[in-house]
Amino acid sequence: MPTDLPNLLTLSRIAAIPLLVAAVWMRTPWGDVAACAIFSAAAITDYFDGKIARQRKIVSPFGRMLDPIADKLLVGAALMLLAGFERLPNLALLPAIVIMLREILVSGLREYLAELRVGLPVTKLAKWKTGFQMGALGTLLAGDTAAAVLHLTFLPVALIGELMLWTAAVLTLVTGWDYLQAGLRYASPDAARHAASRPDPALGP
Repeated sequence: MPTDLPNLLTLSRIAAIPLLVAAVWMRTPWGDVAACAIFSAAAITDYFDGKIARQRKIVSPFGRMLDPIADKLLVGAALMLLAGFERLPNLALLPAIVIMLREILVSGLREYLAELRVGLPVTKLAKWKTGFQMGALGTLLAGDTAAAVLHLTFLPVALIGELMLWTAAVLTLVTGWDYLQAGLRYASPDAARHAASRPDPALGP
């Protein structure tokens, strides 16, 4: 049900987006602190909603549909805010583009494979990618201005965020290629017909 705790946590990620936009729009050091806190809190729910759902055995079709949507909305909003407000240092726009394109690629693959009733499971490497990606975006949203107001000027926050974003982009390329290969296995008419005719297919997360 949409009112189950895991689904409420997933919905909270979507609800956090307007707050994130407002915080970045302030263009103040404390606004950056708030943006980092909001994004980080929302990103943490991505771990707990799935864990709680599995522990309580309340995995629902609604939750499985909404979870990747909430993730992509949150990540997409953060990337666009960072790019739009010129908060991506140096060449960090390149890994941001890679991450956005990968999200579109995987969404397209999932939509195609869902018609064939074939799942596209999340790999362990993809989970590492998500971890670095969320950490990078939260760090970049904070930036050096938030570090200054929190008296953490000894930390090169923007540089750390940029390095994490590049790491996430590399993992994004690897996992994106893996997902593409998995999707291409069902690109031929024969493979597609065989997949669609399976009696009890299991959709991946």
